[in-house]
Amino acid sequence: MISKILGFLAGSEAGGSSPQGAERIQVATCALLLELAHADSQFQAIEEELVRDLVQEKFSLSAAATEELLELAQDARAESLDLFQFARQLNEHFSREEKLEVVEVAWRIVYADGVLDRFEDALMRQLTTLLRLSPKEVIAAKLKVLEDVRSAEG
Repeated sequence: MISKILGFLAGSEAGGSSPQGAERIQVATCALLLELAHADSQFQAIEEELVRDLVQEKFSLSAAATEELLELAQDARAESLDLFQFARQLNEHFSREEKLEVVEVAWRIVYADGVLDRFEDALMRQLTTLLRLSPKEVIAAKLKVLEDVRSAEG
């Protein structure tokens, strides 16, 4: 299993047009989101649902393919020493707008339980740097999510 995960994350620098390249991007995206969902040591069902929904929609996956991706990403996350390898895949293959979409979902995961934990905050700061986004862009995404959350509550 480890060699399969490393095969997904390693590979040529060629774009995501090949199936293997596309799978690396999917695993990397999912692993980053799962890392954030686990940051506060309280992985909740709503967080898993948000990750599942994003990757299923973003990559047009079937339910079975989504479950396989979640499993691969969970394993990749467990074997990883840092987030750089995952962020690198996003930087190489995602536009700025696509990375901001991922960040917006990341904020939705953070606020799924209604609390910004210090570990989640630190991870979001790290993600901002790793994805080469400006703090201003990431804060704008955060404020959008907070506005959506408040609108949904009231």
